[in-house]
Amino acid sequence: MHRRLLVVLVPLAVLLVAALGLPLSVTVAEREMQETYVNRLNDVGRFASLAETALSTGRTEALQQELTRYHELYDIPVALIDTSGAVLLGPAEAYEEAARVEAALPRIVTAALAGARSEPSGEWAPWDDAALVVAEPVGRDSEVVGAVVTISDLAKTRELILVRWARLAGLGLLPLLALTAVAWPVSAWVLRPVRKLDAATSRISAGDLTIRADAEAGPIELRRLAQSFNTMMDAVENAAQRQRAFVSDASHQLRNPLTSLRLAVESLAPHLRPDGDGQQVYDVAVDELKAMQRLLSSLQASARITSMRTASPVDLDEVLATRVDRWRALTATAGQTLAVDVPPGLWLLEPPGGLGSILDELISNALRLSDAQAVEVTARVVPGGAGTVTLAVRDDGQGIDGSERAQALRRFWRSPRHQNVSGTGLGLAICADLVGAAGGELRLEEGLPRPDGSGHGLAAVVVLPVAPRVASPSDASASTPV
Repeated sequence: MHRRLLVVLVPLAVLLVAALGLPLSVTVAEREMQETYVNRLNDVGRFASLAETALSTGRTEALQQELTRYHELYDIPVALIDTSGAVLLGPAEAYEEAARVEAALPRIVTAALAGARSEPSGEWAPWDDAALVVAEPVGRDSEVVGAVVTISDLAKTRELILVRWARLAGLGLLPLLALTAVAWPVSAWVLRPVRKLDAATSRISAGDLTIRADAEAGPIELRRLAQSFNTMMDAVENAAQRQRAFVSDASHQLRNPLTSLRLAVESLAPHLRPDGDGQQVYDVAVDELKAMQRLLSSLQASARITSMRTASPVDLDEVLATRVDRWRALTATAGQTLAVDVPPGLWLLEPPGGLGSILDELISNALRLSDAQAVEVTARVVPGGAGTVTLAVRDDGQGIDGSERAQALRRFWRSPRHQNVSGTGLGLAICADLVGAAGGELRLEEGLPRPDGSGHGLAAVVVLPVAPRVASPSDASASTPV
């Protein structure tokens, strides 16, 4: 928006300067041409007066010398023309040479011989190369006996006009530059409330519902918008808190009755015959009560974890150092193998609740649900300057098809193959929510090829933003000279 505002303001300033400068430039050029015309008109008027006296007395030597001297001084051909158009006095060769390239000369001379004085030329632009022809009749009315004509090259006048235009352009450029320089901080000041509101919405979209927009600064329209925005966020935060509180409270209130019910059911065990139908019903009831207790525990954990919405930088090496040994022990116990291929020195934006807990959940799913023989943990920096790292947990187990992958991240969804496996269907959904709160993404893809060649396993891919490295106390002490 800042650049857009400048794109609007700067061209408007240029148009304003141009609207003021162009008429002024035309006026300057016309004034210079008018001044040149008046000077030539005075000269031919004086020569016409002298020519009338010289022709009436027959003494033309002095006038001839003056016309020649004028041409030598100013390089402007001036000639006395009789009524037939022939040159009577003046530098005839220079006059005839200049007359050959001036198309307007015959018309102006004819008008002067008819007793009309030359009118100012309308050609003032510097790129016009026409000369200025000025003619003055000698005599009055019907007694016109000739005309004095000058043909002036306007190159110097046009150069002077260009110099004046350059000065005007420089004078116009100074306020334009000043306006452009002022427009940047002024537009930044005008848009500061908008940027603050945008920053607040960005942090809220990242999951921090406690952020509020500044409703005390900026234009009144933005203050009203910020107040409405804060009111909306208060309602959203209250609704989210009530929802989490309801889930947590309901889970907690149901835990005691379920525990009592389970104890009551288990107390029936001594009264059942091992080979009777009651034993089968009893086992089903106990399994269902255990599943309900696990579900309540998961709901409480979900409410507790999703209430944490702050993401922070974390060193992936430190996360793996505290968990890889335990993962290897679990896989070894189950007769499986674990491979870890993670480059050192990666810093990520850790989701709320911790990156380690998310990896624990993904590893647990790979061990419990996939019937895998091999599990692989990899990390790769996304090329192209995207600023993200792809962290994947792959297995060569049963996997799930594409339609099931699209549903597996929904709460309480479980594959039909896993109905008899302990679980609540909340783990992946909670992980996806927490990864999304950190500005990342959790998706399911094809995993490692199965040993029997029947397909691929499952890959849980976590994409997280790269975080700046945070200096640890040990780094600071190592860099401090002793």
